[in-house]
Amino acid sequence: MGRIISSVKIDNVSDSTKSLRCDALVDTGASYMTLPTAWRDRLGDLEEVETVKAVTATQETARAVICGPVRIQVEGFRPIYTELCFVDMKSEDGTYQPLIGYLVLEQCQAAVDMLGHRLVHVAQVDLR
Repeated sequence: MGRIISSVKIDNVSDSTKSLRCDALVDTGASYMTLPTAWRDRLGDLEEVETVKAVTATQETARAVICGPVRIQVEGFRPIYTELCFVDMKSEDGTYQPLIGYLVLEQCQAAVDMLGHRLVHVAQVDLR
């Protein structure tokens, strides 16, 4: 499958002056919106909900911190209110690769079009 990158805006729900925009990789193997720990201060004071053990795509184990509440808007889709995950990431040439996980995709009613290599709107919500 090709890489799908989407523009995302993330706002601190408690402090509207704290927000960030980034391009993020759609990763259906990830659960949360995942950002580098190095960006945590950019969103201000978020409540630390839980620290969890995470497994990365390279099968490494990492410490991840779940924080929120945040408002996440994937470009072209409705905004959602949820939590996100901060993890120590290695930068490539000073840049990071944030991830949009499946929880965010489901909440904002986005699905992966594997043939078109893009996100598409889901017509209905699955309540089963």
